Amino acid sequence: MSTFQNKVVWITGASSGIGEALSSALASEGAKLILSSRRKGELERVRSTLKAEDADILILPLDLADTSKTYALTKQVIDRFGRIDILINNGGISQRSLTKDTSLDIDRKVMEVNYFGTIALTKSVLPYMLKQKSGHIIVISSIVGKFGFYLRSAYSASKHALHGFFESMRMEIYNDNVKVLIVCPGKIRTNISVNAVTGDGSKHNVMDESTDKGLSPEACAQQILNGIRSKQEELFIGGIDLRAIWLKRFFPKLFSKIIRKQKME
Repeated sequence: MSTFQNKVVWITGASSGIGEALSSALASEGAKLILSSRRKGELERVRSTLKAEDADILILPLDLADTSKTYALTKQVIDRFGRIDILINNGGISQRSLTKDTSLDIDRKVMEVNYFGTIALTKSVLPYMLKQKSGHIIVISSIVGKFGFYLRSAYSASKHALHGFFESMRMEIYNDNVKVLIVCPGKIRTNISVNAVTGDGSKHNVMDESTDKGLSPEACAQQILNGIRSKQEELFIGGIDLRAIWLKRFFPKLFSKIIRKQKME
């Protein structure tokens, strides 16, 4: 039997990219899914592609910028399925703008969605996991949650914040059989750069060249599922770009010299 057979899995950002790939992979393994994002129409499209019974799928639109509704939405999930086994915090937004050109409103927006939206949903789900004495919380961070990079000051900051929060929480709930996995993807072939916000809040509408050459969302999703199965605490996914994490840790001066020479995109 699959690790995920009959498990109740809530995925945010399920309407595209990594979230859509995770939805497909988990449905194929017999999971019961809650699919969330802002775009209900796209969630319905994803639902139509899944190999699952209608009773096993709940479409639940969610705007991570509005934290006032997280507890009510979580109650809907419990009323439908009775439990939540896995929460995959995948939803978020990226940024492409120089720090000096980015309004403070955009810094706040990125932090509101990526950080506060994520921890608000987690805090609404956590009591149920503690009560059932089991659960798995997955956080999709980024390699720029480990270091900063051009045009990503707000985005990188929001991902750094997630590490501090979830590493602390992991220790606090260790004895409650609720596990936490932080996933740090590198370049994955999604529309993350296309949908990124610029300094004035407009849509970037440009596919980064390096992103377009990245790992497929489907391959990324399989690695995430393997990380959940093996109960890893931190998982890095990507290609040669992951060397930057090792370089930053052991040779910080060399890292700084090399990273400044990277293409600004």
